[in-house]
Amino acid sequence: MSRVGKMPIELPAGVEITISADKVAVKGSQGTLSLPLTGQVIIKNESNTLTFAPADETREANAMSGTVRALVNNMVNGVSKGFEKKLSLVGVGYKAQAQGDKLNLSLGFSHPVVHQMPAGVKCETPTPTEILIKGIDRQKVGQVAAEVRAYRSPEPYKGKGVRYVDEVVIIKETKKK
Repeated sequence: MSRVGKMPIELPAGVEITISADKVAVKGSQGTLSLPLTGQVIIKNESNTLTFAPADETREANAMSGTVRALVNNMVNGVSKGFEKKLSLVGVGYKAQAQGDKLNLSLGFSHPVVHQMPAGVKCETPTPTEILIKGIDRQKVGQVAAEVRAYRSPEPYKGKGVRYVDEVVIIKETKKK
């Protein structure tokens, strides 16, 4: 059995879970998330502790037990605490400004870049060179952060671009004569 799938999930206070044959729904103080199920994993809720087991002895069911456990754990953490990604802008004249559900970026192009935030994801700019992306769905938050970073990813010679706060950019040495 999958090592990840063997670990139980303790439900924090204020989080409710609804398990049906075809989906799992998690409701908390931040919002509600749901996950469709294929029937390869058996989920049991015993006194606010979730356990996961493969429905049969196939390799796919074993792998799916770990995958579903990780996804449900992310849903529980998202509806109770939420997720956030921090990005920083490095470069002269690079700046960002959040306006409602849009993020306006000035990244050295001849035009401003406007990124539309999807539903369920919010964006803040505490300073003009910092971007904070928040939401309850871990996959959406990570995807939006990757899309914003892709507009101008860090280049290896000067390090200019959009990077994650904890990202380390290795600077290359320039060509010598």
